[in-house]
Amino acid sequence: MLDQRMLRENTEVARAALSRRNFALTLLDDFLAADTRWKAAQTELDNLRAQLKAASRTKPTPEIIAANKKLSEEIKQKEKNLASLEETQRDKLLYIPNLPDDTTPVGESAAANQEVRRWGEPPSRDFAVLPHDEIGVRLGILNFDEAAKISGARFVVYHAAGARLERALINFMLDTHTQAGYQEVLPPALVNARAMTGTGQLPKFKEDSFACDKGDDFYLIPTAEVPVTNLHREEILDGARLPLKYAAYTPCFRREAGSYGKDTRGIIRQHQFNKVELVKFTRPEDSPAELESLTNDAERILQALRLPYRVVALSSGDLGFSASKTYDLEVWFPAQNTYREISSCSNFKDYQARRAGIRFRRAAGAKPEFVHTLNGSGLAVGRTLAAILENYQAADGSVTLPEVLLPYMGGLAKIG
Repeated sequence: MLDQRMLRENTEVARAALSRRNFALTLLDDFLAADTRWKAAQTELDNLRAQLKAASRTKPTPEIIAANKKLSEEIKQKEKNLASLEETQRDKLLYIPNLPDDTTPVGESAAANQEVRRWGEPPSRDFAVLPHDEIGVRLGILNFDEAAKISGARFVVYHAAGARLERALINFMLDTHTQAGYQEVLPPALVNARAMTGTGQLPKFKEDSFACDKGDDFYLIPTAEVPVTNLHREEILDGARLPLKYAAYTPCFRREAGSYGKDTRGIIRQHQFNKVELVKFTRPEDSPAELESLTNDAERILQALRLPYRVVALSSGDLGFSASKTYDLEVWFPAQNTYREISSCSNFKDYQARRAGIRFRRAAGAKPEFVHTLNGSGLAVGRTLAAILENYQAADGSVTLPEVLLPYMGGLAKIG
């Protein structure tokens, strides 16, 4: 969440920054009104406490004792009122998104996103490339009918070489990232509401989440970002250890409530999918460079797989709720003749750290500061598999596998 003092003291700067996100500024006004009520209640409570403290220094008489008792009861009531106002104030604050970084392109939508660079050339073909879902079904490695029977729409069952390829990609990604200095972790796939709030999924995006309905406060994770970022919730880290770099494979679960009718075919947008996530904790001054480094780490996977892609800087109107700056990696899908997002690499600055209470000390005895958090997909596994099925497809309907995956495929070099 944003710094309350900054919103209070630099309201117009915050208002201008939030307007670049197409944010409803009435929500900012609601917070500022709640903040004003909280400040007034805090001042009133402080005055009452000062009165009681001064009265306690005087010689006690029956009248003074009675007055102090009445004052104490009033203070207790004011404290309850202040706690209620503080909760309202925080609730309002949780719905305000992060401010865009100064280097984030200004624009109202994805149309204003800016291409930064490209890698690889989409190959020319003398045959019509089949969509990944169609070739996957023909090869017997993807089965959507079985998934619909046991779960419903937006699910898939992987078979034989398809299942092996999914597992190979996960292992290849984890091996690559751990060799680059990331520590591998395997976190739970169920988290509590505090964890979801810490990274920004709650309360605003509750409708996109799969919540357990037994009153046990569990949510299925939409991304490993949630449990891995919360590894250090309410901690003060040693600044000498920063940056901390984690890589995690997890299944991910999303309702895709806001994407009705989009990508209903194939495995681009599903309710359950596998992903390898990269998460960093850094000093504030280091986070811009660490974002570039994290993005390069995600790109390294696509380069090793020889998949053409481009890097796009998201505009202020297309940023995710908690992000300050984001690069999307978009891989080439020849059947669609377009690039599709396969990773989002974001700098959240201290936005998540404030929500989750993650701080660090530069030296022993120094005042704690909020860390900056970053994360990115390294990569979305199903989308990577889909890109391989299309980019490595042959005219006879077979799919040659990327050379770098052969050690993970038990000698299998082609599916067909």
